[in-house]
Amino acid sequence: MGIDMIGKQIAAMRKEKGIRQEELAVFAGVSTQAVSKWENGGVPDTELIPKIADFFSVSIDTLFGRELTGYSDAQAALMRRISEAPQDERIGMIFDCCWAMERASCGETRQAETSLDECGKAIAPDAQVYSSFIENNGFTRMGIANQRQYFLVVPEPKDVGTAYLDGVDYTGFFRDIGDKTVFDACVFLNGRESGKAFTPMLLVKNLGIDAKRAQEVLNSLAKYHMVRESQIEMDDEVQTIYYFVPTPSFVALLIFAHEIINVPNSYMYYTMGRNKPYLK
Repeated sequence: MGIDMIGKQIAAMRKEKGIRQEELAVFAGVSTQAVSKWENGGVPDTELIPKIADFFSVSIDTLFGRELTGYSDAQAALMRRISEAPQDERIGMIFDCCWAMERASCGETRQAETSLDECGKAIAPDAQVYSSFIENNGFTRMGIANQRQYFLVVPEPKDVGTAYLDGVDYTGFFRDIGDKTVFDACVFLNGRESGKAFTPMLLVKNLGIDAKRAQEVLNSLAKYHMVRESQIEMDDEVQTIYYFVPTPSFVALLIFAHEIINVPNSYMYYTMGRNKPYLK
């Protein structure tokens, strides 16, 4: 469809959505006569085209009537749609897309009946509700309850041992993080604004521990790059200060630990096609 046909596309979408010409005109900052002219063979000014696409919540390609002819086209259109959205709306859009992909993986093709909003209305506030698509080439896991929502997709690595197990001291990590004082420090620092320098005395005051223990805790966190150390000179003395490094992986760890401790009590979708071990 050429640019001279864009008016017909505008007219079709406007009528489909039950929108009056006056509404589009006000949004675009033009007269009703201008909209009528577009719909009868005229062409909007180039600078108005992105605004018109936003009005109909479509991509510019869709506004021009270009069909998505393949998987890469769909990816490109989705990328454009999300990148054009306001920053504070993108996470919600991404999660909605994840929900659509999860349902499609499990063979679901309906749209409105199983939207995330509709599912949320039917889920009790304290319910643990999940979805999983599990195959030999990987798996997905999705938390769709009203709290602790997440989406995880894990493609099967070529070598599980190298990818997950080799050279990693998991027991040391869980021993360190499992220490109550270290864990409390992680929670405290993740609840504090990042970028603010502090000394061990911050932990002394807020966790009720002595200076020696505070230093041990910081050493443990530094081992996993959760804090970084720096030196400044004050009153002719060099003083060590610390900066907290925001760690989204720690929040993810809490989500998955919560799931392990509180066994899921229901699944919205569950597809199991795997017949081989996860760690072999």
